[in-house]
Amino acid sequence: MSRPILVDSCWYIQQARNGHDPLQALSFLAETRDIATCGLIQAEVGRGLRHSRWLESYQRAWSVMLYLDSSPKRWEETLDLAWTLDRQGITLPIQDIHIAACALHSGAVILTYDLHFQSIPGLDATDRIL
Repeated sequence: MSRPILVDSCWYIQQARNGHDPLQALSFLAETRDIATCGLIQAEVGRGLRHSRWLESYQRAWSVMLYLDSSPKRWEETLDLAWTLDRQGITLPIQDIHIAACALHSGAVILTYDLHFQSIPGLDATDRIL
């Protein structure tokens, strides 16, 4: 079975800036893979949507995705990962570290254009899914 795809906020944003409909692209991927989301990604993307109808459309799409919960355990894992990375001289935004912790816990691949994710050992991140 294929691993789920956790779609990072920068992927949604860059796709829209390039004139593509991110939800349409994801619906194609969803035919063969589980698409995942988490609350942090939803908040990052949702806050930038200009129209309420766009937000409603995204919320409908997210409601059928695999939801990766940001439980207290996930936040503990985020802290552990941030602490370990910092000791290695790798300082990343806490949002990225939390998204990485969610992906690591679920075994998901992160779909992203953000190169920060390449600095996290054991994490698979790519800018395209074939």
